[in-house]
Amino acid sequence: MSLLPYALARPFLFGLDAETAHELTLHTLARAQGTPLQWAYCNSRVDDPIELAGLTFPNRVGLAAGLDKNARCIDGLGAMGFGFVEVGTVTPKAQPGNPKPRMFRLPQANALINRLGFNNDGLDAFIANVQRSSLRASGRKNSMLLGLNIGKNAATPIERATDDYVTCLDGVYPHADYVTVNISSPNTKNLRALQGDEALDGLLGAIAARREALTQQHQKRVPLFVKIAPDLDEAQVAVIAAALQRHSMDGVVATNTTVSREAVRGLPHAEEAGGLSGAPVFEASNRVIGQLRAALGKKFPIIGVGGILSAQDALGKIRAGADVVQIYTGLIYKGPELIRQAALAIKKGL
Repeated sequence: MSLLPYALARPFLFGLDAETAHELTLHTLARAQGTPLQWAYCNSRVDDPIELAGLTFPNRVGLAAGLDKNARCIDGLGAMGFGFVEVGTVTPKAQPGNPKPRMFRLPQANALINRLGFNNDGLDAFIANVQRSSLRASGRKNSMLLGLNIGKNAATPIERATDDYVTCLDGVYPHADYVTVNISSPNTKNLRALQGDEALDGLLGAIAARREALTQQHQKRVPLFVKIAPDLDEAQVAVIAAALQRHSMDGVVATNTTVSREAVRGLPHAEEAGGLSGAPVFEASNRVIGQLRAALGKKFPIIGVGGILSAQDALGKIRAGADVVQIYTGLIYKGPELIRQAALAIKKGL
């Protein structure tokens, strides 16, 4: 169990600019992982395996993409007790993202707004970091699963977005337990247009075809998930659900951040551009999860993410229709203890 209660560290971190605190935390994790310092934050993993998309998830609580964009801290994050960790979003070429400041806390709402814009060191650096991870060394029993999240460069025209996704898929495929295709960040211009009927068909068709070639090349079939937004109506969700099935995708991640500000209107930073995460997205995420479950049937894998700040929130996400869940903003507000609490609640509550 963790030797350092997060309640002691949080006031210091929250005294810093949000992105500064984020980078300091990642730097500390990267330096501490694999050393005795890891005991300051590590947790034993709750054993609650589930089979999804041909994979065995050690438990139902994972880390959402976006926290560790460059895959620097896989071992450190894994030591917190996650059943699976998703890193990225990675793009083919390194890019700085949007101008700072671009990350804001809304503590009254247990929320964040970010407009980072897929800032990352590029595909080659990302893969090198993944390969350095020791936690996933072959032969480890009940090893944590690793998802690799891919996107497109901001400078790539939307009509050529498929090229970027295929490039990233080629690169990450040999190293991933599953790959997530991120078409739902609000911080890359026109990216969410890829959720539309014709654009989605073209993208998923190309990715599915490339996956077949990679399956033959590497003699393994890596599951593909697609990450979607919470800002979709029921008809749009139905279109996406049909496309997921038509192109033999293995699962869906629901959802990314929201552009809605209804739940935080009037709070400091509420009108900052970007994606809102945390407690205010909980209900919207659950609504999309429920619609997906109704459209996709009982067996299609759904990763539920958005607004999990407590063990009961995690259980609520499962009851809404998700098979497993991911957290990110909850980790910032509640600390690593939330991982074990959520995993135990799901194990006991199902």
